[in-house]
Amino acid sequence: MKRFKTMALPALLLTLFLTACGEEFDTNMSKDVSDFEFTTQDNGTLSKSDLEGEWWIADFVFTSCTTVCPPMTMNMAELQQKMKEENLDAQIVSFSVDPERDTPEALKKYAKKYQADLSNWTFLTGYDFQTIKEFSIKSFKSLVKRPPEGSDQITHGIRFFLINPEGKVIKNYNGKQSEVVQKVLDDLKIVLN
Repeated sequence: MKRFKTMALPALLLTLFLTACGEEFDTNMSKDVSDFEFTTQDNGTLSKSDLEGEWWIADFVFTSCTTVCPPMTMNMAELQQKMKEENLDAQIVSFSVDPERDTPEALKKYAKKYQADLSNWTFLTGYDFQTIKEFSIKSFKSLVKRPPEGSDQITHGIRFFLINPEGKVIKNYNGKQSEVVQKVLDDLKIVLN
C-alpha cells in the first residue's frame, strides 16, 4: 500500500500542475499517418513530408456530398477564420473521397464556394478510390465506402483529425457539430503556445 501512495503522489502533483498551468490536453488517438503524395486543387502536389514540423487538421469530404460535407466544410471554414484571428499557425488538409469526380478544378471551385484561404488549406485528389479508402482506414481509422445501389453519396467518416509535427494523429473531433470549432481552437492554443 505504501508503494502505491508514493507512486500516486507524483502523478497527482503532475496532474494538478498541468491543470493549474492550463496545459491539460487529452488525446484520443495515436496513429501514424501513412506516407502520401497527392494532387492539390492547383494541380501541384502535397506530401506527408511537406507537412513535417507542422501541426495540421485533416478531414475527408467530397464536392457532390449533400449530407455531412456541407456542415463539416462550413465548420472547417469557420475554424480557419478563427485560427487567423487568433494567430494560430496550422495547416488544413481535406482529402476527397470521390477522386473520380473531384478533379483539381472541382476542388478549387468547392474551396471558393466556402471562401477557403488556400494559403493554409489544401484540398487533395489524384488517387483512385481504393487508395483513399485504405489510406483513410489505415491512417485515421475512418471508414470510406462506395455508395449504395442507386445513390452517388459515398459513406465516409465525419471526424476532424489533429496531427502533430511528427505526422501522428493524436485527436479526433466530430466535424459536424458546431462546437468543434472551439474545441479544436482550444487544443491548438495549447499545442502551439
